[in-house]
Amino acid sequence: MPSTVSGVNDRAVNIWPLAGMSAAGNRLFAMADPFRVRITVRGYELDTQGHLNQAVYLQYAEHARWECLRAAGISQAGLLAQGVGPVALEVTLRYLRELRGGDEVDVSCRFAWDTGKTFRVEQDYRRPDGEPVASLTGVGGLLDLRERRLVADPGERFRAMATDPKPLGL
Repeated sequence: MPSTVSGVNDRAVNIWPLAGMSAAGNRLFAMADPFRVRITVRGYELDTQGHLNQAVYLQYAEHARWECLRAAGISQAGLLAQGVGPVALEVTLRYLRELRGGDEVDVSCRFAWDTGKTFRVEQDYRRPDGEPVASLTGVGGLLDLRERRLVADPGERFRAMATDPKPLGL
């Protein structure tokens, strides 16, 4: 069952754990220690207030996900050769602290695999000293590029393609 916390505008927000049960009652599997990549904020990524532009947080998250796939031995070319590609179906980003030019940020990537067509992704953004900067939660899938439909079990497809499935939590 999810934990319920007070959210934006005092709405209840369900926080699903990475290990435990999904909304459908299926077991979720996730790795204990998330993959992380360090990124230095570049000057051209700043908004007019001198903060990291809000859209760049999404780019950093995507970069971390691709690096995680690469660490597992899965390349973009390999995905295309298999006729599949990862897709984002839902993303929620919470901003906690500002980042400025020259700051370093560690962006994590942790997948939670269910038995259906989708998976969850949890990413956090932290300064090198561990201070939280932002967090991202999302739902993704693996699209069959010919059929234009989600594959039945993305975790198993990723496991089959990976030379080292550990970074993916598989």
